[in-house]
Amino acid sequence: MNFHLLTVGRSQTVYSSLIDDYMKRINKYAPFNELTVQYKPRKNQSSSEIKKIEGEKILEKIPEKDVIFLLDERGKQLTSKGLALQLQKQMQMTRDCWFVVGGAYGFSDAVYHAADHSISLSKMTFNHQMVRLFFTEQVYRAITIIHKHPYHKS
Repeated sequence: MNFHLLTVGRSQTVYSSLIDDYMKRINKYAPFNELTVQYKPRKNQSSSEIKKIEGEKILEKIPEKDVIFLLDERGKQLTSKGLALQLQKQMQMTRDCWFVVGGAYGFSDAVYHAADHSISLSKMTFNHQMVRLFFTEQVYRAITIIHKHPYHKS
């Protein structure tokens, strides 16, 4: 079982060293990798067309049998311990687990339909770099909770 973070758009390097550090820490406990799908919209392309094409690119990367969590502002808000419970459940399965960050316009209906879960980091909107940083830190925190490591103080 592997964890994947899939983002739409180009990846900037502003927080890369911090994200890489958390990814290395996570990989000591569970396989975790990051992928990016890119799509450069044409001029005057509608948001629904952009979401549709990005959605197709997302779904091409994820095997049908795998579990999909959308990171979506309308998703369920979890505590760090709540995320740990979700990850622990996933770690007991043989299917890979994908956490997906959509493009600027969100997800297509096809992606929403394919998703198994939708979780929110916050009701606020963050840029992709911050989402990547916050989420990788939270995955690391959740894993340390599962393994009773002292990183998380409760």
